[in-house]
Amino acid sequence: MALLDYFLRSKEKQTTTASKAKERLQIIVAHERNQRNKQPDYLPQLTEDLLAVLRKYIPVSENSLSVNVDKKDGDLNVLELNIELQDENSGK
Repeated sequence: MALLDYFLRSKEKQTTTASKAKERLQIIVAHERNQRNKQPDYLPQLTEDLLAVLRKYIPVSENSLSVNVDKKDGDLNVLELNIELQDENSGK
């Protein structure tokens, strides 16, 4: 009986160990996904600087500019700027 108990316990331990390993892996994957989607620390200051430069030449509101950084193909970062210009004729 002791021999049978030994094998049953080791199987239970493996199941417990496997579930703990699975939980840890899920935490690591979630953390990595979060880090990938995180914007750089300099982005708010960059946005303010770009607005200041644009305002020297054209009227631009706070909501007219959006700045995003996307990771592409490993080490390549893409800076995306979207600037909504006002129509001079409509005064908008």
